[in-house]
Amino acid sequence: MGEIVQMHFTPVDYVIFVLLLVASAGIGLFHAFSGGRQRTTQEFLMADRSMSCLPVSLSLLATFQSAVAILGAPSEVYTFGTQYWFLGCSYFLGLLIPAHVFIPVFYRLRLSSAYEYLELRFNKTVRICGTVTFIFQMVIYMGVVLYAPALALNAVTGFDLWGAVLAMGLVCTLYTALGGLKAVMWTDVFQTVVMFAGQLAVIVVGASQAGGIAEVWKKAVNGSRVAGLDLNPDPLERHTFWTLGVGGVFLMLALYGVNQAQVQRYLSSRTEKEAVMSCYIVFPCQQVVLCLGCMMGLVMFAHYGEESPLDKGFVKTNDQMVLYFVMDVFKDLPGLAGLFVACLFSGALSTISSAFNSLATVTMEDLIKPHFPNMTEAKATLLSKGLALVYGLVCLAMAYIASIMGSVLQAAFSIFGMVGGPLLGLFCLGMFFPWANPTGAVVGLVVGLAMAFWIGIGSFLMRMSVPPLNATALPLFDNMTSTVMNSLVGNTTAKPRPTGLEALYSLSYMWYSAHNSATVVVVGLLVSLLTGPMKEKDLTPGTVFPVLGTLLFFLPERYKEKLCCVTPLAQKPKEISTQPYQMAKKESNGVAYCKEDTVTEDKETESIRAQTEEDDSDTRIALSSKPPTAHAVQETAL
Repeated sequence: MGEIVQMHFTPVDYVIFVLLLVASAGIGLFHAFSGGRQRTTQEFLMADRSMSCLPVSLSLLATFQSAVAILGAPSEVYTFGTQYWFLGCSYFLGLLIPAHVFIPVFYRLRLSSAYEYLELRFNKTVRICGTVTFIFQMVIYMGVVLYAPALALNAVTGFDLWGAVLAMGLVCTLYTALGGLKAVMWTDVFQTVVMFAGQLAVIVVGASQAGGIAEVWKKAVNGSRVAGLDLNPDPLERHTFWTLGVGGVFLMLALYGVNQAQVQRYLSSRTEKEAVMSCYIVFPCQQVVLCLGCMMGLVMFAHYGEESPLDKGFVKTNDQMVLYFVMDVFKDLPGLAGLFVACLFSGALSTISSAFNSLATVTMEDLIKPHFPNMTEAKATLLSKGLALVYGLVCLAMAYIASIMGSVLQAAFSIFGMVGGPLLGLFCLGMFFPWANPTGAVVGLVVGLAMAFWIGIGSFLMRMSVPPLNATALPLFDNMTSTVMNSLVGNTTAKPRPTGLEALYSLSYMWYSAHNSATVVVVGLLVSLLTGPMKEKDLTPGTVFPVLGTLLFFLPERYKEKLCCVTPLAQKPKEISTQPYQMAKKESNGVAYCKEDTVTEDKETESIRAQTEEDDSDTRIALSSKPPTAHAVQETAL
């Protein structure tokens, strides 16, 4: 235990760490006092819809490649081997489907918030249910993200725990509230570079100390840490090819398809083509990030073998082990430990800044704007900044709550699966099934969330009732399966396969998203069919992706009409970045129209513009372009 106390930062490490916070705050202040100076909600929440694909893609990457992944992936690979690497297989469909299904639908409807889609497709109740669920999901997640690096830092270096949390929380709140989405995205780009540099430095120095990459690989193979292709279809197994490669697709869709943080990034792009391109650029970056995490785990194994710092009692959790390893490797190289800690904090900053921005956006657009339609632009912008500030303070409170939760990677993924899954199901229900109605959507979402928390809490309680066989090696929030217990205690006693409710509670956490989204779709469709399915004429044009029509191409036209399979996707808008977006509007009879749909609707838009000219300047701004909602930008890890 004595060794931990000696691992202190050098002055150089502190300087590097402070420089990161200063640079991040500086980028935020630059965008607060340059350009349009964040005077409109369009600029503050949507970056004026003027971003190119590079900052968008890096920002997408950074948002959910936070400190959670930097700490979680290496300790996962160190403990269980490289099976986790197969998660990379899920990135193909996990990014192709958002690029060619979700982005076209959202972008062509000229939305600000992803949840505006739910009102256009269903009604206002569904929109509010979706918004509240998202706020709940992100508030919990950002608490985990802020607390994780501070806890590891405190345990290994004695760095003040709540000092680190407050420094990060306040710097992040400052640049998010002042600089808006543009500041968040450009700090993401900077923080992504720092994240790559930090991880790369650890791998290069660690591998050279272990005798080179070939030696690292050899030790990993000898230590049975290099896993083959495990095709076991059992959904109770923690990590197999199917849980990671297939279950992971649904987790990716929940993150990159419908999460407001990511959708806001897409919508801030100059054109739909650039939004799609940013998805393609994220793909190789994601693979690189995954490789860096896994390689770091193998270098750790080459360094320590089976005698981990955890077993020796130097650290108390898997998450602290990575930072202990970094301090160990860099003990004679001042400055590099500071670089890695800066890399950790970059991950956390990029994620929580995205969360603040997207939460401010959905609260403004979905909960406040509908009740105060005549609010002036200046007031709306000021209120958006105030909301970003409030969410910053809420995040600090959540970090305290996160301090009583366990293993970081598991916690974050479980929360995203438990809450992200039902939200993904809700969007899929609306986008792919034309006959789903608002009643079905609400009932489906409620049942999906109930099922998610039933399994999540049930599995948690089941684990708590098992006597702790090896207290130091069992993370509180580790997987629900008895296989984890076995692997941690050396597989001495093979447990019988769980049955009944126990089997449900033992579901691998990677299947959470898939299971919960499927529950929403199935229940939503059944309730919709029982309460009277939607008719084709009642659907808002452009809200349904014509996947069923494509799959059922062989059916005669009249049957397709009965199944509501003939609605086309909205046309591509003319991509002129200077033109303000005209959001799809709903008429009083519930039918919505988009600007380019028909000539008559073009005329209606003209008449709205004519009326606008006669109003005062504030009202003019409010009518001509509804302020877009900015969603949490995914942090980039280039």
